Amino acid sequence: MGFKDKLAKRYTDSYLKKYGDRITQVNGNVVSIKIEEKKILWIFNKLIVTLLVRPDRSKGIVKCVYKKNKWFKKPEFIPVKQGNLVIVQGLKGKKGKEGRELIQIMNVVNLSNKKELVPTNGMAEKAKRVQKYQRR
Repeated sequence: MGFKDKLAKRYTDSYLKKYGDRITQVNGNVVSIKIEEKKILWIFNKLIVTLLVRPDRSKGIVKCVYKKNKWFKKPEFIPVKQGNLVIVQGLKGKKGKEGRELIQIMNVVNLSNKKELVPTNGMAEKAKRVQKYQRR
């Protein structure tokens, strides 16, 4: 193992040690989406996205929140509409705190139009098409 591999392994181990029991994933349909954009003095941009997701084969609804702050540039979020099939990856709230039912979004994969908030190599492989050519 090289230096980069050791460093990457150390980062992943420490991250899982800190957040391992809180990491979660929700797969289901979007019930509601609310996007709030705020500008402060034309310099500081805030984006708050609230997703309500109904997991597959469940009556309950999960509330997911994505917050992003950026200087000068407008923060981006993938196009998500009501009824789209999504996978939400994020962190549950800490036990004993008031926001423990919320999920802090880290990544959203929209399976309806095959878009991701944070690109990963898994979706790119699925999106590629393999075509056969027949020779006569």
